[in-house]
Amino acid sequence: MENITRFLSVFENLHEGVYYVDINRQILFWNAGAERITGFTRQEVLNRHCYDNILMHTDDKGTHICIKGCPLHQSMADNEIKTAFVYLQHKSGYRVPVSVRAIPILNQGVVCGAIEVFQIQQELLETMHNVEELKLLALTDQLTVLPNRRYITTFLESKIRENRALGINFGVLFIDIDHFKALNDQHGHTAGDEVLSVLSKTFANVLRASDRIGRWGGEEFLGVCICRDGDTLLKIAEKIRTLAEKTVIPFGDLILHITISIGATMIRENDTLGTLIQRADKLMYKSKANGRNQTTLK
Repeated sequence: MENITRFLSVFENLHEGVYYVDINRQILFWNAGAERITGFTRQEVLNRHCYDNILMHTDDKGTHICIKGCPLHQSMADNEIKTAFVYLQHKSGYRVPVSVRAIPILNQGVVCGAIEVFQIQQELLETMHNVEELKLLALTDQLTVLPNRRYITTFLESKIRENRALGINFGVLFIDIDHFKALNDQHGHTAGDEVLSVLSKTFANVLRASDRIGRWGGEEFLGVCICRDGDTLLKIAEKIRTLAEKTVIPFGDLILHITISIGATMIRENDTLGTLIQRADKLMYKSKANGRNQTTLK
C-alpha cells in the first residue's frame, strides 16, 4: 500500500477527478479534482465503498451503474481499461455529465485495485457558457440562471424562421414540475426555490449546445431542441425526464424527490409561435392527466 500511496500522490492536484479503490472497492484515495467536480470532500468518502452509490452514477436511461455495470468493478474483473459516459450527482443535487476511465492497478502481476479518472464533458456544458453571455443582455432568469421567457421566445421565433427558410426541423418541450404547489405548501417557498435551482442545473447540463431550455414562468420550462423527427425529440425528452426523476435534493434534514411532466411536439407547416406553444402545453397537461412523470408526444 505504501508504494501505491506514493504512486497516487502524483494525481493529487490534477484538474481531473481521480480516486482509487482496493480489490474490495473501498475508496482509499480521493484527489482535489474529485472534490471540485463532485462537491464531496475526501473526509466524506474515504473508507467508504464505491458501491455505496455516493455519486449515484446513471446512464442516459437512468440505470444506477454503481450498482449494475460499474466500470471499476469490470476493470478489475477483466484486467482491462474501461471507459464510460455517465451523469454523476453533485453533492448539491444536480447532475453533471462526465467521461470516466477505469484503470486496473497491479501488484506483482495481480490486480489489487483500480483508479478512476473522470472529467466534465465540456461539450455538453457549452450551454452554461452561453448563459453567462445572456446575463450581460439581461435575458437570464435570476433564480434558475436559465434563459428567461423573453429570451426563449426570441430563440423560438428564430427557429421558426429558420424552419420556413431552410427546412431545419425542431421540437418544443413544455415541462412542468409535478406537485410543485404541494411541495411549496408543505416545505415552504425556500424549498421550492431550491428545487427550481437544482433542477435547472440538471437541465442546462444535459442539453446539447444547439438546444435551449428556459424558465417560462413559475414551475414551467420551455425547451427548444433541434432534431429531425418526433422519435428523436422523444428520446431527448425522456432523458431529461429520467434524470429529473433520479435527482435527489438535500434540503435541511430532508431529501426532496421530484418528477416532471412533459408535452413534446415537432414544428408543423402552418405553426405560429402561439399554436406551437399551445399544443405543447396541452400535451403537458395530458401527461399530468395520465398520471404525471411522463412525456406525451404528438
